[in-house]
Amino acid sequence: MKFAPLFIALVVAAFAVPAQAAVEVLACEPEWAALATEIGGTLVAAESATTPQQDPHYIQARPSLIAKVRRAALVICTGADLEVGWLPLLLRQAGNGAVQPGQPGNLDASQFVEMLDKPSSVDRSLGDVHPYGNPHLQTDPRNVAKVAAALADRLAKLDPSNAATYEQRYDDFAKRWSAAVERWTAAVAPLKGKSIVTHHKGWAYLENWVGLVEVGNLEPKPGLPPSAAHLAELLDQLKGKPVAAIVRSTYEDAKASEWLGSRTMIPFVVLPHTVGSVPGADNLFALFDVMVKTLTEAKP
Repeated sequence: MKFAPLFIALVVAAFAVPAQAAVEVLACEPEWAALATEIGGTLVAAESATTPQQDPHYIQARPSLIAKVRRAALVICTGADLEVGWLPLLLRQAGNGAVQPGQPGNLDASQFVEMLDKPSSVDRSLGDVHPYGNPHLQTDPRNVAKVAAALADRLAKLDPSNAATYEQRYDDFAKRWSAAVERWTAAVAPLKGKSIVTHHKGWAYLENWVGLVEVGNLEPKPGLPPSAAHLAELLDQLKGKPVAAIVRSTYEDAKASEWLGSRTMIPFVVLPHTVGSVPGADNLFALFDVMVKTLTEAKP
């Protein structure tokens, strides 16, 4: 009799159906990890290769990231050469054929949106210019909606036994997101036509959505740090011009925007470029809540 409990446990274990492992998703940026969780819920295990405080242009292809790519069933990235300095190395070193470009396990977000700022020619003397267009597409919530649809479809293909769940979760997300976009669009309507200065040309999609006009950049060329000569020239150009805000991301040095703002009385603000990049921007909805609030309430 004393062996009965052990016998029962062994029988139960023999006939138990093992829990299905979550689909491992490696996102290049936090916004896509957050989106994968919205669509996949507990069916996915999503993490980001970059932190909210990192410039996604420049990170190290660490061994730990190579291991994550090796395990991933899906790699989702912004694309448009945003990650060109490190992603190809990760993919090559990981040796995971399922997540290579062109495979179902590789999702390039830029393929599903209309790219802005496509250069007519690419010359390194022009700075960090992306040949496929401006890659910072996540700052327009309408683009997030397009990528969400593509992501839901891809997850269903990779994990067909749970396709109905992905579809249901996507439908729920899409409804909530559409209502939120309508609310955000109404909130930023008074900003249409107003001018802004940006640290880096990283807000083209936000500007396109809101109707903002970019009249200057703190960087003399994309990717080059602000110089004293360029800032002095910019100060002279902005004299007497109404500018709503000087905008930067958290990973960009505050000195240039503070210097220019203090001399022009233009408010200088930090906008969340991704989930978790500023306090309160803890998910995709909160990201745009904070972005809209910061822009609409900007004061010198």
